[in-house]
Amino acid sequence: MSEAWIIDAARTPRGRGRKDKGALASVHPQELLAQTLNRLAEKTGVERRDVEDVVIGCVSQAGEQGACIARSAVLLAGWPQEVTGVTMNRFCGSGLQAVNTAAMGIMAGQQELTVGGGVESMSRQPMGSDGAGLDGNNLRLREIHPMVPQGISADLIATIEGFGRADVDRFAALSQRNAEVAQKEGRFAKSLFPVRDPEGKVLLEADEHPRHGTTLENLAGLKPSFEVLGATPVTADGKTLDDVARTRYPQVSRIEHVHTAGNSSGIVDGACAVLLCSPGYAKAHGLRPRGRILATATFGDEPVIMLTAPGPASRRALDKAKMKVSDVDLWEINEAFAVVPMKMIRDLAIDPARVNPNGGAIALGHPLGATGAMLLATALDELERRDLATALVTLCIGGGMAVATIIERI
Repeated sequence: MSEAWIIDAARTPRGRGRKDKGALASVHPQELLAQTLNRLAEKTGVERRDVEDVVIGCVSQAGEQGACIARSAVLLAGWPQEVTGVTMNRFCGSGLQAVNTAAMGIMAGQQELTVGGGVESMSRQPMGSDGAGLDGNNLRLREIHPMVPQGISADLIATIEGFGRADVDRFAALSQRNAEVAQKEGRFAKSLFPVRDPEGKVLLEADEHPRHGTTLENLAGLKPSFEVLGATPVTADGKTLDDVARTRYPQVSRIEHVHTAGNSSGIVDGACAVLLCSPGYAKAHGLRPRGRILATATFGDEPVIMLTAPGPASRRALDKAKMKVSDVDLWEINEAFAVVPMKMIRDLAIDPARVNPNGGAIALGHPLGATGAMLLATALDELERRDLATALVTLCIGGGMAVATIIERI
């Protein structure tokens, strides 16, 4: 089995996912991805014609993100028509799964040069715009596995784990502080490139979601985002969404709604692409690798609580790599909600100082289909900056799943 080497990565800044305020809201998602692909090719000098497939994660595959955005972006970027594209959806883990799938083709010996990544324009194609929800509106599936919105799942986890509002707010404030330091020190510069309009004018060159100077007092003033939603009746007998969740977890007498807009991931636009190849291709074409994929894994957990699988997925990846938690130098745990990395840090006894040192999705935002690839790029940059060896990237996923990838710096 061949190794999959990581040659380089390129990503857009994350733009606020609002039509009225987002700097990237005027950019078609195909264009976001096309510019990213071309930036990746320019950085690496790779022969575009040699790329055997472009694997792209995208969650809301409807409207402008419908059809096959991977192939559309390849053509829009002006790449040779021989280069194919495929679009995949593993909800929030789509971008990392796309990188893993692109790597698997190389590791299996079926491909030599691939691109994995993701794209999401949440300002132009909002969450839920595909009309399918988490269960495809299948009432039979809903009877077997009732699910609730992820924010209620996050509050359920916090209630069971005993994390209070002050706890999740402290985590969120740290995410903002870490992101502020990272931006001021230029830690994202290696992967980041400016997005331009058709005339060449720069639209955005830095992540615009972080709120520098965020304090615990600011965060404490925000209202819970999912309390009213949790009290919404959804069944004929008047059961609320909170009731549905508590049916699976009867030990919970009341769900404490602690997550707000300030301690949950931000809605943003963005794209990322990662170039992978076999060692043989790299050596034959003078490509210098930055890292390698050591192991990948997925894991499924109970669908109502939904967001608890990153820990088991990471353990599975560690087992495959014959590693222990203490062997991992850096962890990128997606901050879909503050409680997700908080629970994982507790469950796996991870040193918090090794987790999301440059902030996470609470500060930077979570462009659903692109986030996983962005986290991998950030982890690789940070390994090099700090002269470290290994990183583990993981994301919780709708429907009770998670994906994890371990990379090693070369």
